[in-house]
Amino acid sequence: MRIDSDTAAVVTGGASGLGRASAEALAAAGAKVAIFDVNEAAGQEVADAIGGVFCKVDITSEDSVVAGFAKARAAHGQERITVHCAMTSRRGKTLAWDKEAGKLKRLSTEDYIYGVEGILVASYRIASLSAEGMAALEPNEDGERGCITLTASVAAQDGQIGQIIYGSAKAGVNGLVLPMARDLSDLGIRVNSIMPGIFATPLMLGAKQNVLDSLAASVPFPKRLGKPEEFGSLVLELARNGYFNAQCIRLDGAIRMAPR
Repeated sequence: MRIDSDTAAVVTGGASGLGRASAEALAAAGAKVAIFDVNEAAGQEVADAIGGVFCKVDITSEDSVVAGFAKARAAHGQERITVHCAMTSRRGKTLAWDKEAGKLKRLSTEDYIYGVEGILVASYRIASLSAEGMAALEPNEDGERGCITLTASVAAQDGQIGQIIYGSAKAGVNGLVLPMARDLSDLGIRVNSIMPGIFATPLMLGAKQNVLDSLAASVPFPKRLGKPEEFGSLVLELARNGYFNAQCIRLDGAIRMAPR
């Protein structure tokens, strides 16, 4: 896909981290970018910096997402590129020792549902609503109408202790990719996912330095945390390269996560 000033893009979670890097990469390539995020101040700051538009969107709410797409499309036209980075989840082991109660405590079904809603269901919501809009576009010379990139995680394949929600929901995101790409193939809409490893996002950089050093040392090569702009670079390549379809791609410096 050629990216220029006529190309509209939507990036969820674009106020920070991997989403911000994706939005900046797309804008630098010439696209008009809409930022979907719940953080209004940070999201507006990014939108202003890249000449885009901010849409306050809660990805767990259908009405909020529909309104966000309406605002973005009114400002920039129908998006041809959607990058979904936003998520919400919880941590916990399936069974963990509760010191106060003196017994094993089960991770609640409600907590599990919360994470699945915030990761897997939200991914389907964003992708399917975007695809519905893309389907009305005129195809390019390849017959392509759009490109959707979802964010999974290396935890989808290497889920650690305490990541029962996150790991299984992110695996579900990868599970969306092939059938959705096949569903949308007649419409010329591509679907892929990226599985990032350990990246130097603002959230990760809040950890203690010794923890960050240990994490960096666990990466085979290069022995450092991933840079958000490296994620943004892959987002750009997935959009530009029309032969990428139905792929779940690890971006991780060859790391394979240990059980803990």
